[in-house]
Amino acid sequence: MEFSRRNILIGGGAGAGLLVAWSLWPRAYGPNLTVNPGEQAFGAWLKIGRDGIVTVAVPQAEHGQGVVTALAQVVADELGADWRTVAVEPAPINPLYANPVGVDSLFEGAFDRMPEALRTGWLRRDTVMLTGGSSTIRMFEGPARAAAATARALMAQAAARRWGVDWTECEAKDGFITDGRRRLRFAELAEAAVSETVPEPLPLGSGGAGRLAGTDLPRLDSPAKIDGSANFTADIRLPEMVHVAIRHAPLGEVRAIRLDRDAAMKVTGVVDVIEGDEWVAVAAASWWIAQKGLDAAAPQAVSRGPGVDSAGIAQGLDHALGEEGRLAFARGDVAEALEGGGLVEARYRIGVGVHAAIEPRAAVAAWRDGGLELWVPTQVPAQVRALAAEAVGIAPDRVIVHPMPIGGSFGVALESEAAVQAATIAAKLKRPVNLQWSRADDLRRDAFRAPALARLTARVDQGRITGWRSRIATPSTGPDLARRVMPGGPARWGMRGAGRGDAYAMGGAVPPYVIPALAVQHHVADLPIPTGHVRGGTHVANVFARESFIDELAARAGADPLAWRIGMLGGEPLLARCLSTAASLGGWEGGGAGSGQGVAAHGFRGSHVAVLAEAHRGEGGRPVVDRLVAAVDCGRVVNPDLVRQQIEGGLLFGLAHLFGADIGFARGLAEPVRLGALRLPRLADTPDITVELIASDEAPGGVGEVAVPPVAPAIANALATLPGFPRIRSLPMELSA
Repeated sequence: MEFSRRNILIGGGAGAGLLVAWSLWPRAYGPNLTVNPGEQAFGAWLKIGRDGIVTVAVPQAEHGQGVVTALAQVVADELGADWRTVAVEPAPINPLYANPVGVDSLFEGAFDRMPEALRTGWLRRDTVMLTGGSSTIRMFEGPARAAAATARALMAQAAARRWGVDWTECEAKDGFITDGRRRLRFAELAEAAVSETVPEPLPLGSGGAGRLAGTDLPRLDSPAKIDGSANFTADIRLPEMVHVAIRHAPLGEVRAIRLDRDAAMKVTGVVDVIEGDEWVAVAAASWWIAQKGLDAAAPQAVSRGPGVDSAGIAQGLDHALGEEGRLAFARGDVAEALEGGGLVEARYRIGVGVHAAIEPRAAVAAWRDGGLELWVPTQVPAQVRALAAEAVGIAPDRVIVHPMPIGGSFGVALESEAAVQAATIAAKLKRPVNLQWSRADDLRRDAFRAPALARLTARVDQGRITGWRSRIATPSTGPDLARRVMPGGPARWGMRGAGRGDAYAMGGAVPPYVIPALAVQHHVADLPIPTGHVRGGTHVANVFARESFIDELAARAGADPLAWRIGMLGGEPLLARCLSTAASLGGWEGGGAGSGQGVAAHGFRGSHVAVLAEAHRGEGGRPVVDRLVAAVDCGRVVNPDLVRQQIEGGLLFGLAHLFGADIGFARGLAEPVRLGALRLPRLADTPDITVELIASDEAPGGVGEVAVPPVAPAIANALATLPGFPRIRSLPMELSA
């Protein structure tokens, strides 16, 4: 992104909005940063108060990934601020914070055929403020640094004017502008600084900037989360508020919902019973009473046809794999390359995955004077506003959205059902409502990770892969997810690959290795379950099959799987370096009689990772993971500790999906519906974890999801080296292959 005076936003005085001069969009903008008395805004990213507090606007949702700390650190680093005086606040809904990088990453470049200017224009016009695709630093570091550099230069000019010196000789450090022994606090300069002239070019990385880059600064959100003072959506309390519990119908086409309204209303404390097309809700004095009201109402759905079950899903995948697939990627003549002997074929089955975030879905809505106010844990605030407005029949500008911290999203906060339900109920009752889904409903009505069935075929000749074909049966998740997240764009432009499969569904399916002839086919499975984005996306399924198959081929070739991989990564030196680093740290020996070792590698969201796993057979033959070593090249790092947290969390998330975290279906209902029944890893199940961040000066890559996909295949490959242990070809491993 090019920065100049024309596209830097400068704030006015106390109470003023931002003066917007964006050449692409000569239009009126909605609300900008709120500038309170005693504050001065410098662009769309920061304010400086008379008390010296630097407040950073954060347009991305915080759901545990540390985004509020990372963006604040970027601004503080370039500004020369004192970290102890830095605060954050959610950015307003505004096209200035649209996220084309996140859209491209999340949907695997599905909109590439759109001209870039039009694509970016549509995202800004539709205010696609999306948190996703591990894109925060990749998208927003540049504009945030530009705003901070602007503020630093303007304050340096104001200080230099007082001292009668050249402003370029002044530096910023720990919240002061200095010139030798002279210094002035930011708080003393901010008001005068907004009248100065923005220099061109901007002095990025100079004048004292760079002291905080790459350091382990403490998270800004940790103290409040540790002492319990952090407010999540369920903590919101408003005058005359009622609490709402909701129960959804089973999956399938619902004809009607029968319930005993009178019985529910007889429960002391129940205020009302509200019916939706596929749900029933009870409003009451407390959530517990609302649940008792739901039990008394005993809602029963009358559905058309049989309910969804696991056997039907498996049959649907089998059927899709037998049908003609859509070519998603091709290189060379695969048919010719697969002729002759040396063919190896394997099938991999991946089950339905769930988000299982610690916070079930929730929303607070208040109806006031024909307008709506929402408190929502969301990754798409503008979309929530539009959908809520549509649901209650008002204009979007009559809806105020307060983005809340999210109790671990893993992608579920891309969905907006709870906010729409809360808005509908608040408009009906004309009073504030606090809607909270139960754990059972949160699991039963999830936007599930799509199941998949993959058949991989390859030919090994003289110790090398000469041809490869992947046939993958899975739903086409991308278009429906895109319509929910940004309804205007896909409807207008379509997504890349019409007739060529869903780019989102095929994420991670193309091997990074040098293979002369290669084809990936998407066999679209029409399944009766809603699918969405779960952390790691379809890379979880596709990389599991791909990296497991590589090990099977190495065994057929009689090759060491680590050396074989590195030898085929001529075009991916960063990935090869990750593999060699992980192997060195983990003491690669390829497995033995007592303990097995396995590796897997993947490039994702601009980052690269290799995982080495060690495992053994425990009591009763139960597999035990002893150690995970991850070597990560994610480019230049803003805060190493945040990166390590994300990698460690990703490793455990991937571990969970190997041993459990799956859902089955019976009579249209998902099961199990308790976290304790999902076989999630506990502290006692956690292996020793080593994370090595490879130093790099390249542009930052995403880290929120990169470690998830290679974990399961690395462990499966380790277990396969144990004598007598069967090759795992299913995810989770308890599923029959």
